[in-house]
Amino acid sequence: MIEQANLRIWGDTIKGGLLPFAILMLVILMVVPVPATVLDIGFIVNITISLAVLMVALNAAKPLDFSAFPTVLLLATLFRLALNVASTRVVLVNGHQGPGSAGHVIEAFGTFLIGGDYIVGIFVFAVLMIINLVVITKGAGRVSEVSARFTLDALPGKQMAIDADLNAGLITPDEAKARRQEVATEADFHGSMDGASKFVKGDAVAGLLILFVNIFGGLVLGTVSHGLAIGQAAQTYVLLAIGDALVAQVPALLLSIAAAAIVTRVSSPLDLSGQIGSEFGSARAWGPVSGILCLLGVLPGMPHFLILSAAAITATICWARMRAAKAKRDYVAPIEDPEPEHLIQWRDVSDPAPITLDIGYGLIDMVDDRQSAPLMARITGIRRQLSRELGFVVPMVRVKDDLSLPANAYRIGIAGVTTGEDEVFAHQLLALDSGDGLDLIPGHAVKDPSFGLDAVWITPDRRAEAVVAGYTVVDASTVIATHLNGVISGSAAELFGLDDSQALVDALKESFPQLAQALTPQPYSLAAITTMCRALLAERVPLKDFRRVAEAMIELAGRDMDQAALLEGVRQRMGALIVQMIVPIKMPLPIITFDPELESLLTQSVRTGPNASWPFDPDLAARIVSAVSEAVQPQLMAARSFAIVTSPICRAALSRLLRAQLSEIPVLSFLEIPETKPVEVIAMIGAQRAQAALAQRGPGQHPFESGEE
Repeated sequence: MIEQANLRIWGDTIKGGLLPFAILMLVILMVVPVPATVLDIGFIVNITISLAVLMVALNAAKPLDFSAFPTVLLLATLFRLALNVASTRVVLVNGHQGPGSAGHVIEAFGTFLIGGDYIVGIFVFAVLMIINLVVITKGAGRVSEVSARFTLDALPGKQMAIDADLNAGLITPDEAKARRQEVATEADFHGSMDGASKFVKGDAVAGLLILFVNIFGGLVLGTVSHGLAIGQAAQTYVLLAIGDALVAQVPALLLSIAAAAIVTRVSSPLDLSGQIGSEFGSARAWGPVSGILCLLGVLPGMPHFLILSAAAITATICWARMRAAKAKRDYVAPIEDPEPEHLIQWRDVSDPAPITLDIGYGLIDMVDDRQSAPLMARITGIRRQLSRELGFVVPMVRVKDDLSLPANAYRIGIAGVTTGEDEVFAHQLLALDSGDGLDLIPGHAVKDPSFGLDAVWITPDRRAEAVVAGYTVVDASTVIATHLNGVISGSAAELFGLDDSQALVDALKESFPQLAQALTPQPYSLAAITTMCRALLAERVPLKDFRRVAEAMIELAGRDMDQAALLEGVRQRMGALIVQMIVPIKMPLPIITFDPELESLLTQSVRTGPNASWPFDPDLAARIVSAVSEAVQPQLMAARSFAIVTSPICRAALSRLLRAQLSEIPVLSFLEIPETKPVEVIAMIGAQRAQAALAQRGPGQHPFESGEE
């Protein structure tokens, strides 16, 4: 194992050092004289690299498949220019010795390809330069410039589209991150290609200038230094210069073609040959071609054999494509054997979506993209707002149609449990009567699913009438979204899990690493942190200030406390935040308290069963709920924020007791209210009943045992 690790380290080191070594060798090649044999090897390597780059470019399905092309183009251009510098030195120094003095590759290009005639070589080189510089390089440079401009202009729109898909729940955060990275890479690539096209153009111009330097320098050196006649010097040096130029120009032409192929490439699942083949595979394209060639082939003076042969070939292609199209139309897919009934998979018995919204077929327009999907936009806004309020990322809501539901019904599920359902009408409006309605308006009378208010479904043309009558009018998507908001808020504890705890701890590590280290894995495990967070969420205490939760847990870690006592301790240290959620900082806290005798009875019941989830006698519990409901009703009708305050001993038990019917009312202990926060006692539960019962009860009998309501 150690030897394999060492070999892997050495391999990575060598691989990482290859590129710097190659760059260093390029510089040495430009400065240090090299023999003709090294030049021959360099020219062959240059041609090989150019061919490889061209093949990779042609096989790329989209430009980003060859994202390293701008850098590869730069390195290949530098390599070719280094070879030009080295070959110029060899040609000028050893050119008087004959065509073979500069190496076999230059000699082959100067003699075989142009027949040894330097006049022909000049014209061949000129034609290649025109093709490369005027046609390919100029066109590729223009396409690169336009592509870079359009890509940068479209960048904000693409980013907004990714954010919209993420907020709508169509993609996961990891997919959104990958798509953002792809968009950024695409912009960088096209920007780099815009500059890299200048390398290609500059390389072509440099080849032309190097040719002139070699010819002029060869004529001067041949006649002055080596005593050659002007004709002999021209025959020797011009031939070598042309061979050297052609050796460099052929790879340059290949790279120019590769650059043009990359920048003109349109994204497709196929490579370039496959895309062209699929697009030229229509029989309707080859039929007219064959007919026109037949007409040309029978005209007098035309090469009948060649043109008619071409017509026969195109007619054969047309016939073959027609047969292929017919076979594809007549193809019947084989009927797959149904899955054996005894094979049951996990997807058949589990649903990974923690939040589901099932709708009847009459509500499908509300989630249809062609109808702007108003419900999806509202759900996205709800998730974003609740995530900020609760302090963790609310899971995505899976919306699907359910044929078992009535047409206008919907059903909300949390972790597979139905927590809300009702009926809405997609093309009507709901008029809510908040108590200020002046007149009754005709419509379908219902109860609002979120607040239980009297409401009426009306047609859109009665909207103005309902508003004038004092009703609050909302559309169907708002009704569902508001109901979903309340269900998610009340079920935050069920939605929070170990992964969310880990995310909170990871975020804490980034900002407060020492605090996170002191929190977990000791003294608290991730499961213990999750339990605490879920207990806080169950009592509507948000986790957006998780730092304060962590500090409170660490402070209480040294004490021998059970989970319930730990929760109370954390709440006491978060009292300022809890109170601030109820009333603003400059307002006194309205509170409802209990009569001292009733408070004493509650405390005694809790101390009698300290570990019981429901320590109160059932009859006493019913009387408490009834009395609290009666006391808070005026405050609820006035839409006033307030809290029920009791002793720390019985706060948790009383909160559990009232949560079923009065879940929106916070239950605080005296120790959770900051000392600097003024309070206003707006009601006292049990005082009047105690006074009325004192005269009737017997010795030792408590007022709540007298049987009075």
